[in-house]
Amino acid sequence: MEKLVSLAKRRGFIFQSSEIYGGINGFWDYGPLGVELKNNIKNFWWQKMVRDRSNVVGVDTSIICHPQTWVSSGHVKSFSDPLVDCRVCKGRFRADHISTLPCPNKPSLSVEACAVEKKGEGELTEIRQFNLMFETFVGAVKDDSARAYLRPETCQSIFTQFKNIQTVSRQKIPFGIAQIGKSFRNEVTPRNFIFRSREFEQMEMEFFIKPEGDEGQKWYEYWVDQRFQWFIDLGIRASHLRKRPHDPDELAHYAQGCTDVEYEFPFGFSELEGIANRSNYDLTQHIKGSGKDLSYFDDQTKEKFVPAVIETSLGVDRTLLTVLADAFTEDEIGGEARTLLKLSPHIAPIKIAFLPLSKKLAEPVERIEEKFRKKYATDFDAVGSIGKRYRRYDEIGTPICVTYDFQSEEDHQVTVRHRDTTHQERVAIDQLESYLEKIFC
Repeated sequence: MEKLVSLAKRRGFIFQSSEIYGGINGFWDYGPLGVELKNNIKNFWWQKMVRDRSNVVGVDTSIICHPQTWVSSGHVKSFSDPLVDCRVCKGRFRADHISTLPCPNKPSLSVEACAVEKKGEGELTEIRQFNLMFETFVGAVKDDSARAYLRPETCQSIFTQFKNIQTVSRQKIPFGIAQIGKSFRNEVTPRNFIFRSREFEQMEMEFFIKPEGDEGQKWYEYWVDQRFQWFIDLGIRASHLRKRPHDPDELAHYAQGCTDVEYEFPFGFSELEGIANRSNYDLTQHIKGSGKDLSYFDDQTKEKFVPAVIETSLGVDRTLLTVLADAFTEDEIGGEARTLLKLSPHIAPIKIAFLPLSKKLAEPVERIEEKFRKKYATDFDAVGSIGKRYRRYDEIGTPICVTYDFQSEEDHQVTVRHRDTTHQERVAIDQLESYLEKIFC
C-alpha cells in the first residue's frame, strides 16, 4: 500500500485535499491521471448498466434532499457507528474496530491492546453512538427548521423520485433506475487511503420488481452474477475476487438477502459492492412519511402494488483503488527493476504515448498525435531518454508507446511498444490506425 500511495501522488492520480494546509483526513483530490481513470470507470459502469440495457434508465439527483427523507429512511434515528475515546492519546475510534486499529502513540499495538496493557491509565470511554450524516442548514437562519443533511447514500432520492421516473420513462416492472453521484459520511476513522473516506462517489442501481413469488430470488441471483462479472470485465483478476453472502444475523430486518463482492487488498479481503434484496421496505417507508402514493399499477394484470427492490451499490473511489492495486506490478527488464500498472486498455487514463526519438523529430510526431487525439486519450513527450520515457508510461499504465525515429523519415514506419511485454514491432504509419483499433476495440 505504501508503494501504491506513493505512486498515486508522484504520478498525479490522487493528492490529499488541502495538502498545503496540512490536509484534511478523509478527503482526496484527483489529479490529471486520476480524474481520467475515474471517468473511465464511471463510463464503463454506465455503459454496462444503462446504455446496454433497455430496462434501466439513469437519473442525477440533488446532494441535499428534504430532511424528512432521512427520517423516513431511518438514517436520522439509526445511521450511526459505535464510538470510543482514549483518555491518554485523545484519539477517537470506532468501537468495533479497536481490535485492529493501531494505537496512534504505539502503532505496534492495537487500540484495544494498548488500553489493556496500560490498564487504568489507557482506559477507553464508554461506547456511544455517533450519527454519520453531515448536518447543514438551508436558508438564512440556523435553527431546527432549516436543518438538512448531505446525503449519506444516493439511493433514497431514487426511491422518492420513483413515480416521476417511471411515468416519464414509461418503463414496466421489472426495470431499474441508476445513478452516479457524491455521498458524504462523517466516518469516525477514515482509513486505508481512499478505501474509506468522508466524501466519496457511488454507482447505484435500484431494480424494481414484483414483491411476491420467486421474482426476488431470481433477480437477486441474476444481479449477483452480473455484478461479479462486471469487475472481471473491468480488468480485475478473478482470483482476487470472491462473493460473500451475508449471514442471517448480518442482514437488515427488511432484507431478504445480501451478497458482497470482495477484493483481496494488501490489508485483506474487503467489500467492493453490495447486492441486496431489500424487499419493498424503502418505498413503503416513503409512502408512510410523505403520504404520497408510490405504488405501481400493472395495466395488463390490473394489479396495484408497492414494488420490491434489488439494489446494487459500489463506490467509485473504492473501485479505483481496486483497479490500481490489482494493476500494480513490479518486474525486472534487462536486469533493471521496473514498476508498471497493468491497466486494461479500455480504462487506462492515457491510451497511447507518441514519442520522438529526438527533439529534432518532434514536429512530425506532433502531427501524428494530433490526428489520434480525436479518437483516443493520447500524450506527447519528448523529454528525457527514450528508456526513461518508456518507464514513465509503464508506471502510469499506458498500454502502447509509438516511437518515431530517424529511420521513420525514410521508411514511413514507427515502432510500437507494448507495455506488459515490452515487445516492439515496426508498423507503417498509414496502417497505424487499423493496428490500434484491434487493441482498443
